Amino acid sequence: MTTVAAPPATRPAGKGSPAAGGPTISVRGLWKVFGPAEQRLTRRAGSAAPSADQIEAAVRDHGGTVAVGDVSFDVRPGEVFVVMGLSGSGKSTLVRCLTRLIEPTFGEIDLDGENIRKASQERLRELRRRRFSMVFQNFGLLPHRRVLENIAFGLELRGESKATRLTRADEMLGLVGLDGMAERYPDELSGGQQQRVGLARALAGDPEVMLLDEPFSALDPLIRRDMQNEVIRLHHDLRKTMVFITHDLAEALKLGDHVMIMRAGKIVQIGRPEELVARPADEYVEDFVRDIPKSHVLTLRWVMRPANANDPVDGPVFPVDTIIRMVIHAAAATDKPIRVIEDGQLVGVVDRAHILETVAGQGNDAEVGPPT
Repeated sequence: MTTVAAPPATRPAGKGSPAAGGPTISVRGLWKVFGPAEQRLTRRAGSAAPSADQIEAAVRDHGGTVAVGDVSFDVRPGEVFVVMGLSGSGKSTLVRCLTRLIEPTFGEIDLDGENIRKASQERLRELRRRRFSMVFQNFGLLPHRRVLENIAFGLELRGESKATRLTRADEMLGLVGLDGMAERYPDELSGGQQQRVGLARALAGDPEVMLLDEPFSALDPLIRRDMQNEVIRLHHDLRKTMVFITHDLAEALKLGDHVMIMRAGKIVQIGRPEELVARPADEYVEDFVRDIPKSHVLTLRWVMRPANANDPVDGPVFPVDTIIRMVIHAAAATDKPIRVIEDGQLVGVVDRAHILETVAGQGNDAEVGPPT
């Protein structure tokens, strides 16, 4: 398994923190059934969802597939929420259900408290044009239009004036690093450049939520890494709420504030990247994270111990959310423990030996404790 590249030394302050009004997206009891069983279930159940046993029995008796099964989660304002799973896990079906590009069979989807499942078709079109944007693996660029016009296309559908949409599109060119390419056609661009156009088009409408469905899976590894870094930079600058779909665990851990792992349409585990690596929920997740170096993902919060009166009052100081590998040089240069702070207060210490043991472990054998 490919090891994950090192995340930033600390997570940006406030990233993924909930707003006073609650989650941006709230999903409860979401089901998507394909095949003959769906019609029988909805006709029989009306608006009330049957039990999981009843749904699975209907699929077994009448034919069909449960693509998404009883999925519930929240996406907090301004966070990157990653849905990770292998082919057939239901992740792409799930993201399309969020905007009803695929109609869910049962369940609730709320955007800032608005029930998306009750929205009229006219309201859905408005939401897709102004509050949601989607970026797919297939770039979907218009081959007969230049880069600037492709970026402005969504604004054209919204009825914006030509001057307004081209001005906005020009701003997006610089934002995604495509200065000087406004007059090129899509077939004159590399795959990475085409995907930057797709990102720029998604951002042009200033959406509240960006939904990215495996946008980089068709790219070469080096270009893919660059585009991952681009998403991190854009998120840091713009603070957009993002739902990012991927089959690659390294990508999920690199990008996600929270990661949801799916298997056969159901949730296996939801947590921060360090929680998945340190506390896999079962053997399925454990197998995924086995070759991920803990020191590349875990923060000092996971390995610190409470400070005591016998600890030195000086020595290296690092924030509690610093990635462990970022303190290796400081730990190796002194016999004194690393002092760990949060909001300016000392919250714990990490002995040099513990840091080096965690680094030496490289996989999931190094012992870590629960976060405080």
